[in-house]
Amino acid sequence: MSALTRIWIGFGAMCFGMFMAILDIQVVASSLTTIESALHVPANKLSWIQTGYLIAEVIAIPLTGWLTRALSVRWLFSGATLGFTLASLACAGAGNIDQLIAIRVVQGFCGGMLIPSVFTSIFQMIPERQRVLATAIAGSFAVLAPTIGPAVGGYLTQTFTWRWIFLVNILPGLIVTALTIGFVRLGRPNFRLLAKIDYASIVLAAVSLGTLEVLLKDGPKYGWKGLYVGWTAAVCFLSGATAIWQTLNASHPFVDLRRFLERSFTLGAGLSFVFGMGLYGSVYLLSIFLGAVRGHGPLVIGEFMIVSGVAQLLVAPIAALMEPRVDPRWLTALGYGLFGAGLLSNAFETVHTDFWGLFWPQILRGSAVMLCILPATRLALATVPQADVADASAIFNLMRNLGGAIGIAVVDTILQQRTPHYFLNLAMRLKGGDATAAAYVGLPTAPFKGHDMGPVDPIMKAMVEPLIQKAALTLAFNEAWLVVGGLFALSLLALPFIGRVPPMSSHLELLSAAAEGREPIAG
Repeated sequence: MSALTRIWIGFGAMCFGMFMAILDIQVVASSLTTIESALHVPANKLSWIQTGYLIAEVIAIPLTGWLTRALSVRWLFSGATLGFTLASLACAGAGNIDQLIAIRVVQGFCGGMLIPSVFTSIFQMIPERQRVLATAIAGSFAVLAPTIGPAVGGYLTQTFTWRWIFLVNILPGLIVTALTIGFVRLGRPNFRLLAKIDYASIVLAAVSLGTLEVLLKDGPKYGWKGLYVGWTAAVCFLSGATAIWQTLNASHPFVDLRRFLERSFTLGAGLSFVFGMGLYGSVYLLSIFLGAVRGHGPLVIGEFMIVSGVAQLLVAPIAALMEPRVDPRWLTALGYGLFGAGLLSNAFETVHTDFWGLFWPQILRGSAVMLCILPATRLALATVPQADVADASAIFNLMRNLGGAIGIAVVDTILQQRTPHYFLNLAMRLKGGDATAAAYVGLPTAPFKGHDMGPVDPIMKAMVEPLIQKAALTLAFNEAWLVVGGLFALSLLALPFIGRVPPMSSHLELLSAAAEGREPIAG
């Protein structure tokens, strides 16, 4: 077997490992309501299945460069794949939500290292004349995973059980681990570098992000008052401030925060943060709406959510052709405008909204994905020195995942806090004889004459309350869509501050930098 054949077998195995990591969060998305029912998950914990994974990825992405140099691509990738596989097995065996969340954190940390490693290997492992082909192959895997992920997750959950969305990783994960060990020969481990990693900053950053998520979820419930909220906020602020101070003063920082002194990088990273909020937030909102309000099973949810993945797959080549030819300001306006329109279009749902009511908003968002990623990537990375592109790219992609984790927390808080308000409002309107409220809830309008309905029969109350609950939840969903869509509208205010940005020194670098952090792109 020739050396080149060995390289391509190893690279192919790595691409499939990355495919598994990207696929994982999508197959879980379409099965969230099934997991909620099976494990009796409290409403305030469901979103942690995704946010725990994302926070772990936020920590893992900037560490990947250090760990690659310390362990080599071969051992880092095989170790991360094995860790991801074992975590998948543990997720499948989780007996309660707390176990599942804890294991998802481990799975996210391991999965977060797989994506950047693949694109790093292109420049270190693949002969220069074949790098464009390698990037195209890796990019195809990265785009295909979120396209088919929702349907795969729905099929596995509905045909077998939700545990199979994790069990399906076991055999491929073991094969990828073995092939990586056997065929990837890239670099030598330098274990001394492990001593130089700023572990204190990593722990402090993880504590700060975790407590921030708790604060966003629980703060409104307590009216932002009380000892619990005060201590949580204090831990969040102090650990975050100490992590920043430690990072700015460390000889080998966890992330180079001084990069944010550059305007173009800060604008690009800020846009990436907003995009992450919309991307992950929309996936979460859509899957929960289809399960909790429409009552669909995981397979139908997956079939609905595949729409935006297909749109992304079709538009990605067009976006790649446009990117070097169109001013990034116009491309940013187009991408963020389309994605924002797709979010705002969902803000008029009713309890009867189904496939066709959700179809065009998904088309808008799916078409906008690469139009959002590519110009923001160029804006952030085009002026970064060649030697610093990898580290800057890690921060850029970290911001997207951080935006996703915070975005899910925000929309989850809106759903929890605003649903009771809308329930009470609808109930009072119905009691007052409001025919419009009756029509929205799904009740006949004839009995509502515009006057107080008087005492409510207990049997009638038992029949009507679930309808009011669904209608109230739908109104809370609409508010969440409006909030996230509004953030995209506000992000367009950055356009006047974006100057002309030179093309990246290599278009291949732009594509790989964008793809390094590509995550669940659907919904």
